[in-house]
Amino acid sequence: MLATKAVGPVRAGKANLPYVRDGRVSYTRANLFEGVDTSLQRLHTDYIDLYQLHWPDRSTNVFQLVDYQYELDEDTVPILETLEALDALVRSGRVRHIGLCNETPWGLARFLHHAEVHGLARVISIQNPYNLLNLDFENGLAEMAQRERVGLLAYSPLAMGTLTGKYLGGQRPGGSRLNLLGRFFRYSNERAQHAALAYTTLFREHNIDPAHGALSFVSSRPFVASTLVGATSELQLKHNIASVEVSLSREVLDGIQSIYQRYGTPSP
Repeated sequence: MLATKAVGPVRAGKANLPYVRDGRVSYTRANLFEGVDTSLQRLHTDYIDLYQLHWPDRSTNVFQLVDYQYELDEDTVPILETLEALDALVRSGRVRHIGLCNETPWGLARFLHHAEVHGLARVISIQNPYNLLNLDFENGLAEMAQRERVGLLAYSPLAMGTLTGKYLGGQRPGGSRLNLLGRFFRYSNERAQHAALAYTTLFREHNIDPAHGALSFVSSRPFVASTLVGATSELQLKHNIASVEVSLSREVLDGIQSIYQRYGTPSP
């Protein structure tokens, strides 16, 4: 399956993307059609199986931001207008299915509402972070994903490798993701490190590889359609794939619940 994304503005982080279509990243019909057509040319294909919007085209809280600020006169493309453009892409044959990324319960609800009321293409997926250090998806989105049949494509299921245990004690192995991409600190705070130690210890006590345990937990959730792993080597990829053979016992699941009660979501 061929999947790609429309790269939109990260409004909550006040980021702009001048290197993408000269900064034209809002989800207008013109920008979306241009993005799809140029992707088809680069990929040498006639259609995209799954086309996802990378960010909401409005202010939201992302990557540990709090104190949400609603901007009444925010310059943003209405969701209905964006969905109408995506529907046109589906009807044209360029795109087969559409999805969302880093979306909120309100945003997903609006896309589903407009699809039903106006007879437009319906989103089938939502790609959000989901792992033992970031279980925010369970608060509102998990029920929606399951009841509305919008599968979660869980990214960062290993919390950028933190749940393997290789970063415990401040370690930064050579060639590792956090060593190569030092600007990412979402899973490096003290509370997250304590929680990661607790989870890896739990898995090892039950003779489960920590990476296998963390991946097995994510893939076993009924609202998860797929788990996206970011392996940096073929060996690591094969190791991660082997997690499909691992099933977590009731005792392990109870242990996970106990750790969650202590640490909650340290890396939202």
